[in-house]
Amino acid sequence: MSEQHFASDNNAGVCPEALKAMLRANESGHEVSYGDDRWTQQVCDRIRELFETDCEVFFVFNGTAANALALASLCQSYHSVICHELAHIETDECGGPEFFSNGSKILLAQGENGKLTPDAIEALVTKRNDIHFPKPKVVSLTQTTELGTVYTVEELRAIASIAKRRGLSVHMDGARFANAVAALGVHPSELTWRAGVDVLCFGGTKNGLPVGEAVVFFRSELAEEFAYRVKQAGQLASKMRFISAPWLGLLENDLWLKNAAHANAMAKRLSDGLADVPGARIMFPSEANAVFVELPEPARRAMLERGWRFYTFIGEGGCRLMCAWDIQPETVDRFLADLREVSG
Repeated sequence: MSEQHFASDNNAGVCPEALKAMLRANESGHEVSYGDDRWTQQVCDRIRELFETDCEVFFVFNGTAANALALASLCQSYHSVICHELAHIETDECGGPEFFSNGSKILLAQGENGKLTPDAIEALVTKRNDIHFPKPKVVSLTQTTELGTVYTVEELRAIASIAKRRGLSVHMDGARFANAVAALGVHPSELTWRAGVDVLCFGGTKNGLPVGEAVVFFRSELAEEFAYRVKQAGQLASKMRFISAPWLGLLENDLWLKNAAHANAMAKRLSDGLADVPGARIMFPSEANAVFVELPEPARRAMLERGWRFYTFIGEGGCRLMCAWDIQPETVDRFLADLREVSG
């Protein structure tokens, strides 16, 4: 078995079905460039079928570009974006959303388990309404959150309700959207446009794709001239089919959902196993494919010395153990066995 770790679901390779779809696109001969090829059109149609609505679909190389360009399309430079204080757009995108929006300010709210609440949004929106303060324009939600928790349909509807009442658009950073859908067992439309989400950054890289995220606008007017933003940002792939075609491998037979469900199941196996490890404390509910755990410093250091890789600076500290689409039960069990051994 190849080496596996828990540092990031970005570390996993490409799932075979996505790779085969890319190879099929490569074997089809010459295709039109810049997204006018038949593969890209086919994937866009499949995504519309998946969400059961007519939506505008664009492909970019990575999640930072997806979020930053999507938010820029919703904001003017004098606007602001409300998000959780641990949101990826705040902590891990190097000012990308501010840069591409020409300066839109990010307003931070607190909330348990990495989640925004309607009350927190209302407090920020009503804090000031004078011309000297950047006008709130967007609510940005991370699904799943940076702490591995999941917004329920009811929570999303409540947030979208206050957002709409206050004239705010709703953006969803869905780098791990598939894991949320798998965790809740609901139709993807219920977690997006039916709940009031206006634009989704639909993550594929963490779920088995080689590269590429889909930006899905559920309100077509918000996507006006978005293609120009993609081009100007250096995110328009000339051979677009090699970004879009692998999506076919994920979308066929709901593999995107099966991959996510497997990752979630491995995280539950890991979380359950940690319950009887001396000194280990689960920090947040493990609702998708992430487990946050506090470990005694000697045990943490010993696990790193044994070659295990995981992050300790994401979220609110502790050790983040992230299960990718390909993590095997044997990997989970070996990790737990080593941890029990070093924990004495």
